[in-house]
Amino acid sequence: MKKLALLCCLFFAIILTTGVVSGEEAKTGVISGQMMLKDGGPMTGGIVSLFNENSGPPPDPERYWRVPDHIVKLDNNGRFTAEVVEGHYYIGAIKRKDGIVDSGPPQEGDYLFASQDEKATPKSYVVKAGRSVDIGIISGVVPLKASGKAQLSKEISAVEGMVADAEGKPVRGALVYAFRTASEVGKPVFISDYKTGADGKYVLRVAGDNKYYLKVREVYGGGPPFAGEAIGGYGEKEPIAVNVKKGETLKGINIKITRFPGRGPQKKD
Repeated sequence: MKKLALLCCLFFAIILTTGVVSGEEAKTGVISGQMMLKDGGPMTGGIVSLFNENSGPPPDPERYWRVPDHIVKLDNNGRFTAEVVEGHYYIGAIKRKDGIVDSGPPQEGDYLFASQDEKATPKSYVVKAGRSVDIGIISGVVPLKASGKAQLSKEISAVEGMVADAEGKPVRGALVYAFRTASEVGKPVFISDYKTGADGKYVLRVAGDNKYYLKVREVYGGGPPFAGEAIGGYGEKEPIAVNVKKGETLKGINIKITRFPGRGPQKKD
């Protein structure tokens, strides 16, 4: 029960901020812009993801799916405004073909944007305290043609394994998150590309030459777990770090879960 309580505390602490971020006025600034689709219409119903340069590598959907530091919904005109702590931010945007609003990895047919310069390298924007920066109009966002499934190669660093229950049976619908520390408070850096299927297998792509602590949930984003949700982490008695080298796929990293007893809200269909 102590281990379950610790896991519950951890998952209550995972926060992905949606919308405007509060903070001391002297330490925050505002970033805004507008996202337009290739057909000229606004990217209505999509979200913008903001990635702080200090909290992880640049977003790179072809190599891994980084968890954003902040997300904000686009309005009917495709515009967004977010108040964030001063710093350098990469920007991404996604609009689901099925209309669902979340910051998880894209699937085929979703509209996807990642900020890049003229050399196709990640581009960041500077947000200064007490100031506003408008990135202008980003136009020509197109649907993703690839399937969104994890594609492994010698350029990709990843962790593979199975999510199972206490009886060793595979768990369907689980997501695996990668954290930099074993702390009960913190935000994940990466997330697996898709939920586990009937075989419970997962693939989690990460930036190589680093160690990570793995945690399991069934939903994207933060907030308390729902009753019956699969939660857990790699390591039976205490968190165990996995060391991933650049270009390596670390296999056989199996994770056992428990079911949250029901203090949180019920799962929404």
